[in-house]
Amino acid sequence: MAGLPIRQDHSPADLRTRAAREKDCRAALRLLAIANALEGMTRAEAARLTGMERQALHDAIQRFNVEGPDGLHDHPRTGRPGQLTSGQQAALKAHILRGPEPERDGVSAWRLIDLCEHVEQTYGVSYSQWGLSRVLKRLGLSRQKTRPSHPKGSPAAQAAFKKAAPVQAAGPRS
Repeated sequence: MAGLPIRQDHSPADLRTRAAREKDCRAALRLLAIANALEGMTRAEAARLTGMERQALHDAIQRFNVEGPDGLHDHPRTGRPGQLTSGQQAALKAHILRGPEPERDGVSAWRLIDLCEHVEQTYGVSYSQWGLSRVLKRLGLSRQKTRPSHPKGSPAAQAAFKKAAPVQAAGPRS
């Protein structure tokens, strides 16, 4: 039984050159497998040498015949849609950047568990701490917290303390 014909407008040497320059290793392996098949190897052998199944090579050949070498890149996957809309995500980001009020919220800095509770109460969406951490990362927020400051702390008193603190140079060690 004859295999699926492969378009002949690219030579095996050309495909190997493209594979050597390719940054996407999966696309490079597909190019090498097609080059092997064009040189006369059996499809099973060409696929085995590049670490793929014969069916994967067949699919790559179909994409190569339709789209050429550029069609061998992975297509983007949509994935599962987010539970929060873009407006809700923007409101959550603004809420986080505004920061907590210690009297009202009972915390001086947001923790993931606090934010999970806020999202569930406000939007009716339940997230695990890990899941909300991924949402925050997509929003450009990090998990790093600023150094906590006492709500009754005075910046003027802190500056006066820093000026009055004696600074001693390190002496010779014995």
